[in-house]
Amino acid sequence: MRKACLAAREGVGREARAAAATRLFARLCALRGKTIAGYLPIGSEADPRGAMRVLCADNRICVPVVTGRGAPLRFRDWTPGCAVAPGDFGVMVPTEGGWRMPDVVIVPLVGFDGRGNRLGYGGGFYDRTLAGLTDTLIVGFALDAQRLPDLPVEPTDVALPWIVTESGVFGTGDAV
Repeated sequence: MRKACLAAREGVGREARAAAATRLFARLCALRGKTIAGYLPIGSEADPRGAMRVLCADNRICVPVVTGRGAPLRFRDWTPGCAVAPGDFGVMVPTEGGWRMPDVVIVPLVGFDGRGNRLGYGGGFYDRTLAGLTDTLIVGFALDAQRLPDLPVEPTDVALPWIVTESGVFGTGDAV
């Protein structure tokens, strides 16, 4: 499933990617005074940086940092143009800045279904992290090409209340 979703994601064009980013911003633009965890995309992931740049005018933005195998993610301050360096798994991370506890987490996806179930890369980092963020709004960010009819669910999987794509918002979450 992962290979098929990654291949489908690779084939998505610029217009669909831009539409997804616009829809993500539209979903979050009313937020003020929040700490929002975005991410710095790798490969062909849907890119939230445009929304992050605009949202940082009224909110604090942070990004995930892998601190060790089997550990939940930590979130470090990010601003447009801040110094970054490759971290674990080749993901760029800020080289300095404070550690934050997010009010909102934007989650990258390998695949998803219409019930809010997500398929990640298989390392469990987001599952471990999301399980400990009980009062946090979780927003998946993906492209329609990554949608699957149905995903198998394991006990450690955390369903997402929203998944934003270029064509809409899937899930059962309440409005911001």
